[in-house]
Amino acid sequence: MAVGRRYSSHMRLRSDIFVSALVRRLFARGDFAAVERKGEEHAGAIFIRQRFRDGLETLYGPAPQSLFDEEESGMRLFEIRIERKDAQDIRATLDRELKFDPDLWIVELETDDIGDIVPLAGLRGNPLD
Repeated sequence: MAVGRRYSSHMRLRSDIFVSALVRRLFARGDFAAVERKGEEHAGAIFIRQRFRDGLETLYGPAPQSLFDEEESGMRLFEIRIERKDAQDIRATLDRELKFDPDLWIVELETDDIGDIVPLAGLRGNPLD
């Protein structure tokens, strides 16, 4: 008998389905989104480049598992990795990430606000409050 091992009944949405839904939601509200790089369909990590009108970008990456509650183990949660920097800085970071994980996804968004589209760690309210 395995002691201390827990299994979650929550399944994480496949990466390809999450990315497809993300792109559709942005287009539906009149913004632009594109898949810059396709990763592993089932469980590839997803990085999001948010481009602003002034040419700067913010990079979002997967939040560490330690930020997930047990009940949320099936959802994707993101954190800001780099905020409002030049595209070269974002590209250099993504190139480093690709060396460690060649199966990752890169999604590019041109929108001013992603708060209602991308679940961010630390910025969510407690649903019980």
